[in-house]
Amino acid sequence: MNETRRVFELMIKKGFTADIVSYNILVNGYCKAKRLDEAMNLFREMSQNSLVPDDVRYTTLIQGMCKLRIFDAYELFKKMHASGQVPNPTTYSVLLDGLCKHGQNREALKLLQAMQNYGLEPNIVHYSIIIDGLYKCWLIKIASELFHSLFVKGLNSNVYTYSIMIGGFCREGLLDEAYQLFRSMGDNDCLPNNCCNNVMI
Repeated sequence: MNETRRVFELMIKKGFTADIVSYNILVNGYCKAKRLDEAMNLFREMSQNSLVPDDVRYTTLIQGMCKLRIFDAYELFKKMHASGQVPNPTTYSVLLDGLCKHGQNREALKLLQAMQNYGLEPNIVHYSIIIDGLYKCWLIKIASELFHSLFVKGLNSNVYTYSIMIGGFCREGLLDEAYQLFRSMGDNDCLPNNCCNNVMI
């Protein structure tokens, strides 16, 4: 990363104008290297140079921050909204996943509701992330209720969602519920794959 930054600075010294793509390459690199302060400084530098970060740039930095500084990631998400940038479905997926992996399931549920309030309908990926997070924190009742609400919303659960549910039931010792759900997959036009079969075994 140090060499990449030197090339970037040399390019500017020679009169080349750094565009938003150049900045994004550096920000992404710093995030992957877990050098978040440097990534954030570059992000601010973009604004100072009259470059307006779009949803992709915000999402890149949010994703990097989710791994180590989830609340900073959430604050950046709020700043994104305040700046007039509209988070896309991927932005929500990244932040939902980060919140759930840090055990912040209540905040994730609030974010899901906020997503709907802003007129962006969550898809099966968003719901699967939250259901998985709820099960990993042993909030099986809430996870089960959310799963069954998908059918009311007209969303078709995929194999991944079913695997999460079946695995959750098995971890709770609810083997009858797990088997019944496994049997119901075909009725909902979702055929079990090896992952589901392995969970049941």
